[in-house]
Amino acid sequence: MSVGVSETVEPGWAEFGRQLRCHRRRAGLTQVQLGRRVGYHHTFISRLEGGLREPPFGLVCRLDVVLETGGRLAAILATPRQAPRAPGQNLTAPTLFSPIPGADSPGDEAPPVFPSWPARLPAEGLPCPLHGTVGCAVPDQSEAAVLLKGATGPFGGAGEAAGAESDLLHGLTAVLACLIREAFGRPTDACAATVERLLRGVVRWAEAVDSTGRLPYGQLRLAAQYAQVAGRLRMERGQSGVAMAWFGQGLRWADAAQDASARATLLSDVCTLVRLDGDAASTLVYAEAIGAVDAKRRWMALLGDLYQARAYALRQDAAECRRHITTARRRFARLDDRDRLEAPWLAGAEGVLRLESAIGGALRDLSAVTGDRAAARRAIEATAQSCVLLPPLMRTTRVLLTLRLADSWACAGDPVAAVALAQPVLAEAMRSRELMIAAELRGLRSRLAGRWGDLPEVQERRERLRDAPR
Repeated sequence: MSVGVSETVEPGWAEFGRQLRCHRRRAGLTQVQLGRRVGYHHTFISRLEGGLREPPFGLVCRLDVVLETGGRLAAILATPRQAPRAPGQNLTAPTLFSPIPGADSPGDEAPPVFPSWPARLPAEGLPCPLHGTVGCAVPDQSEAAVLLKGATGPFGGAGEAAGAESDLLHGLTAVLACLIREAFGRPTDACAATVERLLRGVVRWAEAVDSTGRLPYGQLRLAAQYAQVAGRLRMERGQSGVAMAWFGQGLRWADAAQDASARATLLSDVCTLVRLDGDAASTLVYAEAIGAVDAKRRWMALLGDLYQARAYALRQDAAECRRHITTARRRFARLDDRDRLEAPWLAGAEGVLRLESAIGGALRDLSAVTGDRAAARRAIEATAQSCVLLPPLMRTTRVLLTLRLADSWACAGDPVAAVALAQPVLAEAMRSRELMIAAELRGLRSRLAGRWGDLPEVQERRERLRDAPR
């Protein structure tokens, strides 16, 4: 323990400590015996039981296994504390639930059927809305379909029993995971419509639960997850206004549910939309907000650095851009098990892909506004690495990164390589409504036509580039 640092009892840690002591005694273990089994000194176990230390995530998992709690200790840390509510007091003003984007629907359509169904949560990076990353079982698809069809009103019938409510929340999370996987390769209007239809049902359910005086935590957290997917699918359709509306609603629901993870990722989406508008100052504001959500989570600080790197690139601040890139690489190397569990898309090859893609985008942006060809060459290296790691099914992302790689070559002073790289995806890019693809195409067109418009290789594609979305 550090000398001179006072120890305070944090309410969430105190509840964890009480439960840890209970399970330890039930298992017939002393603090010394338990400490030896999990690899920690008995004085640290004592501080945990007294609520004086934040439990390390890896240790919590080992404690659950050793004490055979079934994940109860991890669930305590995943569930936010609820402030006392006066009788009849609703969670927030009615504006939390309305208005929301899109037209309402009766919700009596048949539930979608998917070829692959998750057995447990998290799935596709989505944690359980009630218990976080503990690892809750999901009802099978046929049972989930019955819950979806049988719930009266806005899923209200399932809320009468805690078990049924839990199963429905798990089932709806699994449905969203399947919809994400379905949109992974090529998003469709039907997929977007299904996400928004189910989301409106979840919101009505949350409003109904709140009207009874009970905190609709699970429903709000699930609504924030659905809103983020709805916003991203709207971006795929080129609808930035509706996308921003969904992200804004998602932030409100995440804040009401005290869901820090959802807040950080939703802020990153808002940051992207603002950057596409070319507003460097606002981009930096939102980028800084990402890292400020929870300073103890390295993955959030990492996201903040990556988005700040792109913001500083737009502001032509090369020193700050490079500093945040360096810091992001260091943070990425230090991600721990808790980070990878909360943000699985930052783990393994997918994590490297996302890291290098973001760094390549920042360096390309920096080169485009400053003319720094050395930055463009580093952008080529980073973007090429992300392209190598890209799964074949991510066709939209492949088009995006191919255009970025081509533009990086143009910024580096090689228009012939840029045209050769862009040519195989140019027709698909011009058909796409996706906002980020349109932005990449505009940048590439501007660089090629503005600097090397007289080259035969560029002239050959000039007319097609001129027809690209503006």
